Amino acid sequence: MDPHWKQKIVALLDAHRTMRIATNRPDGWPQVTTVGYANDGLSIVFLCGRDSQKAANLARDDRVSLAIDDDPDQVMHIQGLSMAARARRIVDAAEGARALARLFARYPAQQILDFDLPSPGDVALFELTPKVVSVLDYTLGFAHADLVVCDDPD
Repeated sequence: MDPHWKQKIVALLDAHRTMRIATNRPDGWPQVTTVGYANDGLSIVFLCGRDSQKAANLARDDRVSLAIDDDPDQVMHIQGLSMAARARRIVDAAEGARALARLFARYPAQQILDFDLPSPGDVALFELTPKVVSVLDYTLGFAHADLVVCDDPD
């Protein structure tokens, strides 16, 4: 990947912490939900319930689409990205602990939590590997988007 595009995509990932992610249901309809995420460069991790529809969908089909953006007051300030990616379930306990630490670090000191934070065994953790990214930047023109193919996520 061209270093310019990698830097721009990582900057957009670093600037946010929630995304809308679509998985494929067994009946063929997409299911979209909002989840928190953390990234290390282009590597994106998120969690969901172990028995959730999202986890079941990903067990059948590892393809996802996601969108990350803001809702600025000025339409010509819209910047974000949409992405086609592959999901891999994180099953190694040490890798899961590192993923959870990255996720919780995105949400510093919460005021009120009346529950214990989950451990890797309590949730389904996934790592996303980008395949194709559409970088949206209205500051370059209305609906301006650049398509970036990720042949190697590193």
